[in-house]
Amino acid sequence: MKTLPPRFSSPPLLEGLLQSVHEVLGATTKATPIQSLSLKHLFKPPVHLSLSKDTDLINDPPSPAWNQYLLASETGSGKSIAYMLPMFQYLKLTENSPAPLPDCAPPSPKHLMNSSPRGLILAPTHELSRQLSSFAKALLHNVRLRVVCTSQANTLSSSRGRTSTASQFKRELARSDFGLSGESQFSKKGRPIDILVSTPAKILEMTRGWGWDKAEKIEDDWDEARKERARNWIPGNAEASLALIEWVVVDEADILFDKDFQETTRLLLADIARARGYEHPSFSSLKMTFMPSPDVPNAMPPIAYPFNLVLTSATIPSSLSTYLSVNHPELTRLASPKLHQLPTTLKTEHYAYTSGNKNVDVEKRIRSVWAEDSASNRKARSKVLIFCNKSSKVDDLHLYLKEQGIANIPLTSDGQARHHGSNRHLAGFLKTKNEEANLPPADTLTDPHVMITTSLLSRGLDFSPQIKHVFILDEPRNMIDFLHRAGRSGRAGNEGHVVIFGKMKGRGSGSARDVKRKIYALAH
Repeated sequence: MKTLPPRFSSPPLLEGLLQSVHEVLGATTKATPIQSLSLKHLFKPPVHLSLSKDTDLINDPPSPAWNQYLLASETGSGKSIAYMLPMFQYLKLTENSPAPLPDCAPPSPKHLMNSSPRGLILAPTHELSRQLSSFAKALLHNVRLRVVCTSQANTLSSSRGRTSTASQFKRELARSDFGLSGESQFSKKGRPIDILVSTPAKILEMTRGWGWDKAEKIEDDWDEARKERARNWIPGNAEASLALIEWVVVDEADILFDKDFQETTRLLLADIARARGYEHPSFSSLKMTFMPSPDVPNAMPPIAYPFNLVLTSATIPSSLSTYLSVNHPELTRLASPKLHQLPTTLKTEHYAYTSGNKNVDVEKRIRSVWAEDSASNRKARSKVLIFCNKSSKVDDLHLYLKEQGIANIPLTSDGQARHHGSNRHLAGFLKTKNEEANLPPADTLTDPHVMITTSLLSRGLDFSPQIKHVFILDEPRNMIDFLHRAGRSGRAGNEGHVVIFGKMKGRGSGSARDVKRKIYALAH
């Protein structure tokens, strides 16, 4: 059996990509297990480029031309690089020779060609989309592929009225998200888009037209006039095409294929497939997960998307595993040996509430963190990331800590602190370029050193090594939720500390003790 590549090298990487990896990570950086698996399995030459000129690609296409992968690895293990590098290499190699579409594919609108990406990276939140886009640009500095991020904060979308159009939305987007050159990233003029990074819902809005789903949202208690307006609703014009997409990455697949997101995710994947001339029976009933049954003689055929598909996740819930086994049996699963385990650099502590006012205990533990910093002569004060289950708890703790003189940032999905079109609200908490280069961060004691949030920020975001402590105030809904929250610290070999608050003695403590046993199993 061939051993896994221990380092990034050329081959398989193009020289330009290898140079970018060395610039971002350092020339001596070793590949993590999931990155080594990617180097071994995902760098396959484009099939249509390796065939002779006489091959009839339309009527006699090679098989298999497209591949499906699941990259599963613990938080902070470098999954972004593991999927970005093979995607970028494929897109660079096929820059002037895209895979041909079959005759059954619908015609692509010519006026949308410059806004038709060839690669797609999907993320569950706008914050993660923007961070992934920034990281992608750093890796493409020497290869010169164009990356566009279309994500904005939800508050901007919800503020648009019924008269808004996709064109108006595009102009708003252009004002809020600019490229390195200062020009609008999303434009019909200039260089075509290579990679689009966004949420599934936002891309559906851009490709189907703003308000495409309004006619479907008719409530029973509406009067007939309102229902009629909804039935006659005309969505805005499409601002992008999906026909040229040859690579799709679903980052944080465990959440994007969860019950709350899977219909939108699968609808977008079906739209891409249809734009490329592929149809499947499941596309007509996306609310259903097709399961095998011995009573049904003709089982639903596997889904064979006409593009390379990569799913990535730090966890594989049983629901996702079952869905993939049924609908994508040929998918290659690549997992690191430490999947579903806490990093060895992350210490766990169970902190017992001591009074009826739990906020007092949280304040006390924050101040003890900073006292430990002073005692150990740390140059920078540690930053603390606090997770609550409910937005109301976030707001309550924010006001209490503010009254006690502890500057903090409350962040919820609909909170005022969430900025439009940028990650300014996360400044000081996300990993910076200086920290990637091991330079000390710019920091003052007057800057907020505490951020309070819900699960909004628990997925995928690469936080600063200065976040030494993660506080989990409420009982985790499940261990998958805990792994994602705890994994915001102790990333990429850095030390971290997760503090789980709970009632550890007396009546009502049984649940907290059960959580403690489960967390112990994750760490051992």
